[in-house]
Formats: sequence, structure tokens, C-alpha cells
Amino acid sequence: MLVYATHTLSNTIELVLTALLLYYTSYSMAYSEKIVVQSDYLSSKYNKAKTGIERVKYYKLKASLPQHSLNHCMKIATITVIGIFNRPTFIAFAFAPIFFWLQRGLGSKSIGFGDFHIRIFTFIACGIPITLFFILVDSFYFGYLTMAEIGNFDISMNNFVVTPLNFFRYNSNIKNLKDHGLHPYYLHLIVNVPLLYNALGVIGLCTFGRLLYSGLKAQWLNLPRIQSVVGLMTTSFITPIILLSVFPHQEPRFIIPVLLPLTFLYAPNMSQTPGVDTIARIAKDDECQSSFTRNKLNKLQMFWFICNIVLTFFYGFAHQGGVLPLSSHIATELKAKPDLTHIHLFTSHTYSIPTALLHLRNTKKTYVSSGNHKYKLIKDFYLYEQNSKSIRDVCNVIALKLRECEYKYVTKKVPYRLYYALPATDLEEFIFIQNNINLFNYHILKNYHSQKLLKILRI
Repeated sequence: MLVYATHTLSNTIELVLTALLLYYTSYSMAYSEKIVVQSDYLSSKYNKAKTGIERVKYYKLKASLPQHSLNHCMKIATITVIGIFNRPTFIAFAFAPIFFWLQRGLGSKSIGFGDFHIRIFTFIACGIPITLFFILVDSFYFGYLTMAEIGNFDISMNNFVVTPLNFFRYNSNIKNLKDHGLHPYYLHLIVNVPLLYNALGVIGLCTFGRLLYSGLKAQWLNLPRIQSVVGLMTTSFITPIILLSVFPHQEPRFIIPVLLPLTFLYAPNMSQTPGVDTIARIAKDDECQSSFTRNKLNKLQMFWFICNIVLTFFYGFAHQGGVLPLSSHIATELKAKPDLTHIHLFTSHTYSIPTALLHLRNTKKTYVSSGNHKYKLIKDFYLYEQNSKSIRDVCNVIALKLRECEYKYVTKKVPYRLYYALPATDLEEFIFIQNNINLFNYHILKNYHSQKLLKILRI
């Protein structure tokens, strides 16, 4: 979790926004519950009052209660819209908090379905301005909308970019997801939750299994109340995982935002800190059981620490540990190469190369020389990320690019260097394919922990 939450910016932002949304929702629920209890109590007293003076008294007391129905509505709507434009998968994480915020107090004497509908319409109204703002920002950023077009009133629907809509269009096409890798639908539940949260995740899944069994057996008293914060956190933990499991491309970083509800609910099981079930545990506790629980928790803590240390070392340093040294080597190549030489780098089955470390020249900017001549720099670095394509397909693409580079070298005298970076685990397959089809020559240039850098040579 430490590695994933510090390496994936958009997912980390999604985690922070989910935490904020849960905070404002739980605060609103607790505040509304207090007001609703007082309102129902005063309504009961009002109905039982025998004199007009008493009724006026209780009516004034009830009228003096603070408003709570739309508490934090603007903040919750704004966080939701920001989260969706950051990553549209935020809808899965916002679903439970928004639902619990909307249904606060339903079933009481003072809150009815009219309040529920007012909250929905107000929530939508609060979200519209920030939505329009982000649409305009994206439209200007991607160049679909310009000030010249606005000045000429030459504007149509095609000038506006709705990023979340484009996201869903792209991910609804199974062919696009194949480029990133297809996974079984159970991967989040069976693999990714234990991978990210180890013992804590397993406790959460087992607890959800018991709740599901209680629901099927109609044992409603064993389930958390729908108006409670525990119910909010339980739903906020399991609902996003189930919704995101519908998509066939599943990475552990996609479910990072369930950290807060998972910690809130089950962290007390990992330590001796009292949690949300403190009263129930104290009622059942005795000296013998306390000693047993303490030993049990110590074993869980030990397992927790060992797993986190091992996985942090593996995913933070060993796994894909050659990406940064590879980037440093390519940056050195770019500085040391002859001026007109083009560098072509292919990668596959690895994380994206952090191009900021390469110190690439800005080829889009127009420069002005000392003689007042305008010019642009020629692009001399090309990165081809092949993602999860098979090694055979990557070899074919490299062969095509090699022929293209050779043609430019012969006709335009453009020198080049072509590299291929792949995980060490795929090197054997690469060598086997090359021995069979011999598309090009190569030699292993550098070894970077789990990465191999190959220099591709003409045949």
C-alpha cells in the first residue's frame, strides 16, 4: 500500500478525495441523527401536550433546531465532481457516501421522501457549475476550444471535451483493454485486496462474507444499521470493489481508496486500540479471554509487519527496480549522442518511463535566436510503450521501425540508435523468438536489476 499510494498520482488523489467525502458524509450523518432525535422527541411532546401554552413552547423549541438536511451539500458535490474528472472510477467510491448522505433520517417523523428529492436536486445543482468549469478547462487544454472561436461565435458541441465520457467510451471497448491486459473478474477480491492490505484485507473480506451469510439467513440483527457510520464504511469498502470487478482490466492501484473504510472498520483487530465495537468487546471480555486476544493480536501484528516490510521491499525496489537506472542511462545517451542522431526506445511489460528524468527538449516551443530568427528544435527521442503486447508482436513492430529508420538513414542520412527495454523474465522468450525468426541483430547493453536493455542492430 505504501508503494502504490506514493507512485500513482491520480489514484492517490482519488484516495484523498474519498477520505474527504467519507468525512463530510459521516459528519453530516452524526449531526443529522442528533437533530432528528431532538425533533422527533419535541414532536412527540407537542402531540401529547394538553394545553395551548405547552404546544407553543414545543413548537418554538422545534423551530429553533438548526437546519441539517443540506449540510455540506456544496462541499460533497464539489468533491464528487473533482473526483470524477480526476478518475471517472471515482463514481464507484462516491456511490455509497452519496447514498448515505441522501437517505439521512429517512424513516423518522421529521424526514420524508420530499427531503430526499430536495437533496438530490440540490446536489445536482451544486455540481453543475464545477462540472462546466472542468469541461471548459479540458476543452481549452486539449485545443478543441480557442479564444478565436469564441470571438467569432464559431462554437458547436464538438468544441467541448467531456473527459469522463471519453474515459467510459474507451474502456467500454474490450479491444482497447486488451492493450493493457485482461484479467479475471475475481482478481480484485481474491488477489488485489490481500496484496494491498494483506491481513487487514483478509479480515475485511471474511467479515463481509459473514455479513452476507447473515443477510441470506435473514439474521438482520447481525447487520450494521443503514443509518450508522459502520454501515457507511462497510458499504464504502465492498461496493467499489464489486463495481470495479465488472471491468476486465484490474490493477491493485484501482482499489487504493478503500483504505480509509477498511482501516476504520478492522484496524482494531490488528492492535489493542478500541474500535467501533468497543462496548460489545468489553461486555464479553474476561481475564482469560483478554490474555488470549492479546496473544492473538500480537501474532496478527507480527504477520502484518512482516508482510508490509517484505512487500514494500519487493514492489518498491526489486519489482521494476530497473526503471529509474534505465531512465538515467537513456538521459546520458541523449546528452552524449551526436547532434542529428535519433534515439528510439521500445518498452514492454514494464512501468511507464518517467520522461521528466530524460530532460527532453521542448520541440513545440518556438525559440528566438540572437539574430531575431525564429526556430523550433527537432524531435530526436521517440518512446514506444508496447504495454502488455506479446514479445513476438513487439519484435515485429521493432522490425518495422528498424526498416523505417534504415530507409531514412539511406535516403536522408538520419543516423539512429534503437533500444528495447524488457523485464529480465521475458528475455528467454525474446531470445527463443529471435533464434527462430531472426528479424534483427541485437546485443544486451545493460542489466538494471529486473530490466534488460537491448541495443537493436541492423541485420
